[in-house]
Amino acid sequence: MNEKVKMIHGELYNPFDKELVSQRIEARLLQQKLNTCSPDNGKELKRLAKLLIPNQGKSCFIQPPFYCDYGTNIYLGKRVFFNFNCTVLDVTPVKIGDRTMFGPNVQIYTATHPLDAKSRASGLEFGKPITIGEDVWIGGNVTICPGVTIGDRTVIGAGSVITKDIPSDTFAAGNPCKIIKTIDN
Repeated sequence: MNEKVKMIHGELYNPFDKELVSQRIEARLLQQKLNTCSPDNGKELKRLAKLLIPNQGKSCFIQPPFYCDYGTNIYLGKRVFFNFNCTVLDVTPVKIGDRTMFGPNVQIYTATHPLDAKSRASGLEFGKPITIGEDVWIGGNVTICPGVTIGDRTVIGAGSVITKDIPSDTFAAGNPCKIIKTIDN
């Protein structure tokens, strides 16, 4: 099994593998173009976003600047919106449902490292996939930790740190993020 397959499947992998380094560089070059594209050139912004994140539904919008590891492990439904300065560490799949919105400075981290120092010192890392449902609103400056699932129609308050799954139809906030109330939909 090569390093990319290990990475995508959430197994320990070598992030300095030549293929992975090359793909990250390619993604960084696309991000550089996207992040410096003139804001009045909507057609070019959409084209660059589609090159960076090929697995996306119709009418998605990414407000630059935007950062990610690969882009190819991000799966967007229709009409997903990212506000300014979002980061997605997509070493494993990040799946985002239709009509989900992200405030500015949202951080989505699938990448993680072993807890014990000896394993961590090996330089190997792994990831845990993240799934975010449909019609979700993630407030500004939220951090979503590896392995989290957020249910449909959920709202996450600004500044929250999500370390555990959040069910559908809830408002949750805080550090660590906790359910505040149920939302009637």
